[in-house]
Amino acid sequence: MTTRCITVLGATGSIGLSTLDVIRRHPGRFSVYALTAGTRARELATLCWEFRPKVAVMASERAADELRELLADCPDTQVLGGEAGLCAVAAASDADTVMAAIVGAAGLAPTLSAVRAGKRVLLANKEALVMSGQLFMDAVIASGSELLPIDSEHNAIFQCMPADKIRDPKAAGITRILLTASGGPFRTMAAEELRSVTPSQACAHPNWSMGQKISVDSATLMNKGLELIEACWLFNTTPDQVEVHVHPESIIHSMVEYADGSVLAQLGSPDMRTPIANGLAWPERIEAGVAPLDLFAIGKFHFERPDLQRFPCLRLAAEAFASGGTAPAVLNAANEVAVEAFLDGKLCFADIPVIIERTLAATPVVPASDFDTIFTKDAEARSRAREQISLLSV
Repeated sequence: MTTRCITVLGATGSIGLSTLDVIRRHPGRFSVYALTAGTRARELATLCWEFRPKVAVMASERAADELRELLADCPDTQVLGGEAGLCAVAAASDADTVMAAIVGAAGLAPTLSAVRAGKRVLLANKEALVMSGQLFMDAVIASGSELLPIDSEHNAIFQCMPADKIRDPKAAGITRILLTASGGPFRTMAAEELRSVTPSQACAHPNWSMGQKISVDSATLMNKGLELIEACWLFNTTPDQVEVHVHPESIIHSMVEYADGSVLAQLGSPDMRTPIANGLAWPERIEAGVAPLDLFAIGKFHFERPDLQRFPCLRLAAEAFASGGTAPAVLNAANEVAVEAFLDGKLCFADIPVIIERTLAATPVVPASDFDTIFTKDAEARSRAREQISLLSV
């Protein structure tokens, strides 16, 4: 049995809590070195009292001060604040495995630190790879880091491919990747009805328990667009070799087609503890607390083609990948700003793709030559997206 010491980036989010639940079930196999969060100091304090990490980090300096007060009687745990603290624990030699579960572009810097330190990186932050693509994968290769996908779809693809051919699917005889999507809560809703969608409706996913941002992305199909880009980088392929299938039951998490006509699929209940356990213990298998799959109760599987007219975000993601350079970083930044505005009641749900498309058109694409360029273009795109939102509301 392999024992591992874990740092969880984004411990108070959905993925972080699921990760800690799996760790909790295997006290002899896993220990916790560091836990991090954004602003939820009280929630992180509760986790620190249970798991007793050596370090706890809040992305917000103010929240770090609050956490220090809450852990005043817990001398085992040192508290740090800010991005520097996040990057420090991600790279620390005390841990061999890092769960990268910080939501959005904020996760890129600490995830990259873990990669450069040669860790086993469990990648649940798809935006980091979407933004920096080739630069990120080059860093993985240069450091010898072990990058394991945790998104249920990418983990399913990973499980359906030979372990030694992950970056060379053609050599394995793979002809297509079939990426599944639930379709979100508005799969059957008419286009005109999408204009009246509320944040609470968009965050009520029919199958998965997720945070607000990823729930909205799932509803717009941008989540699948980001996953399309992520799949291309993870498995060294192109969008024309990846076909998105809307599968409302969310039981088949993705499939891989081979040259002989075989299609291998990974099935499971819609519970993130399955791919998390796979990443934590790989190549071993461990119990994850997930109920057995009852195919008799499910009865039937359904598949549909995605509707790119009602949900153009998937098209925009494919176009950004094709444009290359900094276009995917701009796509991601514009989406994060638009989703935040929608959740704050400042933007109509149906206008999220409008803002993204206008921001892409207004932001010149340059070669993604280094990470500074990526971060600069990310900031520029956010500014332009806010401009587009203000223009739309006039």
